[in-house]
Amino acid sequence: MFTKVVFAALTLIVVVQAQVDDCARTYTVVGGDFCDAISAANNASTYQLAHVNPQINAECTNIFEGQILCLGEIGQDCNETYVIASGDSCGAIGVPLDVLLANNPNVNSACSNIYPGEVLCVAATEVYA
Repeated sequence: MFTKVVFAALTLIVVVQAQVDDCARTYTVVGGDFCDAISAANNASTYQLAHVNPQINAECTNIFEGQILCLGEIGQDCNETYVIASGDSCGAIGVPLDVLLANNPNVNSACSNIYPGEVLCVAATEVYA
């Protein structure tokens, strides 16, 4: 049993370290964190946080204290963000819609699936091109 636990722990360390090597920046989860708050506090879009951390589930319920998250990949790190407020629309954000959608692939073309608290990349040029 001890051997299995040690192997699992070492595997987790190797996976986390491999993930961190390609990261432009990282964040260590603290108690009470949730994904949109992490994104907002660190200028990383909701999409970017999810994209570079595929181990996080859609509800963001499987992050844990001490976990190291990647906030952006080297060469593809959007750190210009905007937190959606109630009543916001994509047109009011101040970025051309085509660029906004390219930098936030999770947002549909009608921009009808944004929600308060969501963090969008608002870079003036395409970050993921």
